[in-house]
Amino acid sequence: MELDINTNHEQNEYHTRVVQGTREEFDLLQNSILDLMKKQGYLEHALFSIRISLEEALANALLHGHQGEEGHPIEIIWQVTDERVEISIIDQGRGYDPETIPDPTADENLTLPSGRGLAMMRAFMDHVEVNSQGNKVTMSRLRRK
Repeated sequence: MELDINTNHEQNEYHTRVVQGTREEFDLLQNSILDLMKKQGYLEHALFSIRISLEEALANALLHGHQGEEGHPIEIIWQVTDERVEISIIDQGRGYDPETIPDPTADENLTLPSGRGLAMMRAFMDHVEVNSQGNKVTMSRLRRK
């Protein structure tokens, strides 16, 4: 089920969409955000950074927040302005404490199959924040000209 409250994508508006955890819905959402960025003249590096960070945040919501069950809603709120892109991903899971995630660059963690998503978001975005409940991540990236 896809719900896009703001479909005209005017500059500076916040947009909200609720998706299920399917590849098709993730791709449609991602394309909406990237298309808006392209219309505003964002460079390829910024598009790549948002694409990777959004992919990781959505994967975390599906795999960790909803234990891989695609039927639970994931809410996405985003804004694209001339200065920055801000995206929030909210799942219905019980949440987690990001401080308990092991450092993925530590030698003993290099072979772990997961645990790199939050680190990747932090590498590609200027700001990443997890709410106190642990079920919402808000990330932003400033425009580089």
